[in-house]
Amino acid sequence: MKITQSKDKAEMIRSVKHFLMQYAIYLVLVAIIVTIVILEPSILSVRNATFILQQAAPKLIIALGLAGLILLGGTDLSAGRMVGIAGVICASLLQKPDYALRIFKTMAPLPIIVPLLIAIGVCVFFAMMHSMLISFFQIAPFIASLGMQMIVYGVMSLYFDGVNNSSPIGGFDTRFTKIAQGSIQMGSFRLPWIVIYALVITFFFWVLWYRTTLGRNMYAVGGNKEAAIVSGVNTKRVIILVYILAGVAYALAGFLDAGRTGSATNGLGEGYELDAIASCVVGGVSLRGGVGRISGVVTGVLIFQVLSYCLVYMDINPYIQFIIKGMIIIFATVVDTQKYIKKR
Repeated sequence: MKITQSKDKAEMIRSVKHFLMQYAIYLVLVAIIVTIVILEPSILSVRNATFILQQAAPKLIIALGLAGLILLGGTDLSAGRMVGIAGVICASLLQKPDYALRIFKTMAPLPIIVPLLIAIGVCVFFAMMHSMLISFFQIAPFIASLGMQMIVYGVMSLYFDGVNNSSPIGGFDTRFTKIAQGSIQMGSFRLPWIVIYALVITFFFWVLWYRTTLGRNMYAVGGNKEAAIVSGVNTKRVIILVYILAGVAYALAGFLDAGRTGSATNGLGEGYELDAIASCVVGGVSLRGGVGRISGVVTGVLIFQVLSYCLVYMDINPYIQFIIKGMIIIFATVVDTQKYIKKR
């Protein structure tokens, strides 16, 4: 009888440890957010919820693109700069015809899709170069992405300085701002269009990850690249395609974020890649590759954005905010590492 009770107790302890290991980061973040809400109840409002969703939407799109790279066992420090170059390109080509500071004064108004396609083309070009450095030249993803980050930022800054003398680009065409700032009124709640776009893109990535051969190959390459090669998976092709999709996601996010904020500089997108990586790790996408879910990415982005908004709302010192976010990233990485060690 005592032996049975001892086994049941041991089993219960293992179950509790497993639960804490799986959901520790969520529990910590939820505890922080609940504490903030108790200290500042006014944060619970429809208006604040709308702001959080608006800010989270482009970051979710970035995180979805970057999550695929992490799933492959890589990373991308150039994501934020890719968002920036896409936003600057779209902003410079989508100004009002009668705007006094219009950059291209003699150019006829372009269809919205044209600047977006140009931005996608530029981001895809850089993404392809990035993927080739990794797949063909076997450069470590961290180093390759660090180099691409500098290159993209340099190109963006040259373009930005050249067309607008380093001044913020504004005066956007109303068609552009309506796409990024418009909303649907649903009773007392206003659902921003940008959130709907993010949901559509999320569904696209869900289908890609779980209903296509490319998605299955992504998990295979990230889980064990050598085994994937033996199984006949063209790993180079998988890596290049996933990086291209990430480039498209960055371009879409840059287009929407520039339209949402109403201006663009060469500082647009700075640090976005860190928030995206943190959101992915918080959402359970393993930095070691081969493990992760779309639902986890969405959850990670929302939790991280709610936390960021709460800290700003409470007027917490920006330097302290950096410390808190850094601690969360380290904690999430420690949990991820412990999961990997236990599986081994």
